[in-house]
Amino acid sequence: MTAGPPFEIFLVAIPGLEEALCTEARAKGFQDAAVTTGGVRLKGRWPDVWRANLELRGASRVLARIGSFRALHLAQLDKRARVFPWRETLRPDVPVAVEATCKRSRIYHSGAAAQRIATAIREELGAPVSAEADVVIKARIEDDLVTLSVDTSGGLLHKRGHKQAMAKAPMRETMAALFLASCNFNGREPVLDPMCGSGTFVIEAAEIAAGLKPGRDRDFAFEELATFDPARWEMLRKTAAGTEARPWFYGSDRDAGAITAARANAARAGVDHLTHFAQAAVSDIAPPEGSPGLVVCNPPYGARIGEKKPLFGLYGALGKALLARFSGWRVGLITSDESLARATGLPFLPKGKPVLHGGLRVYLFATRPLP
Repeated sequence: MTAGPPFEIFLVAIPGLEEALCTEARAKGFQDAAVTTGGVRLKGRWPDVWRANLELRGASRVLARIGSFRALHLAQLDKRARVFPWRETLRPDVPVAVEATCKRSRIYHSGAAAQRIATAIREELGAPVSAEADVVIKARIEDDLVTLSVDTSGGLLHKRGHKQAMAKAPMRETMAALFLASCNFNGREPVLDPMCGSGTFVIEAAEIAAGLKPGRDRDFAFEELATFDPARWEMLRKTAAGTEARPWFYGSDRDAGAITAARANAARAGVDHLTHFAQAAVSDIAPPEGSPGLVVCNPPYGARIGEKKPLFGLYGALGKALLARFSGWRVGLITSDESLARATGLPFLPKGKPVLHGGLRVYLFATRPLP
């Protein structure tokens, strides 16, 4: 069931990266994408929902707005939830979870609101209700307007099924992809991460260059909805990747365990033929042969792993190596502390907006091509 008028699709963004996600959505053909609180909104139909989950690298979740109505009290919410056309979206044989938030409304108890909606779904549709269900209905009650959405992703979209081995303080794939885009990475230049950990930046860059779809190897909640068309989805999922990648993508780390993890993750992602990982100290890094590209890394911040004071030497060694050997390369460095970034001695442009990462506010510090 894919026909019908377009509806609102909401892309949940990592706080601070809404603009980058909007730029990506437009580049993927969602031309009416616009930044809004918490993410990006656009109009589309169910195949657009599937494609957003499959192809967008920066979205955390994809929500489909399935309807709205006004309710001034719980009894009215109960009555209108019971006549809502759940069968158009949900299947009676698939468990459903319900979550609710209330803001500036006469219905102020979110738990009671969620319970009323869940009861209506169970009794009118016949679907079982379970807090562990993959299909989640999200009800936002604001100014007495109840807006109903279904989370079409299920698990968060950074969970792509490839990064099973992880090093310390890993960066989510969604965040790495948007930071790469913010560094103007286009897939046609080499990327090197001198503190690669489990390889997230390197693997993302290789996948982008190879035209691989980030959701190609995972399942989604929308596959359990009444609107799902398996044949059409299979055609969309199997669409050929883009042009074959040409540059190589490099990662190094002083931790041998991290290098082992990165190699295993790259193999699971199908990009081991495009990536090269080696154990090396930051002070020993050197540019690979060929044209310059992008050095990108997410070093320790101090607030996350150990103390900050010893890290000034690490950042200083990184900056010294880059300035000495990486002429023509651009640098993108993510950290929560500007003083650590400045310890590199690199000629950074004004820092980007704060981005929430692991409970911290981090920033992208980027350069033009180094002299």
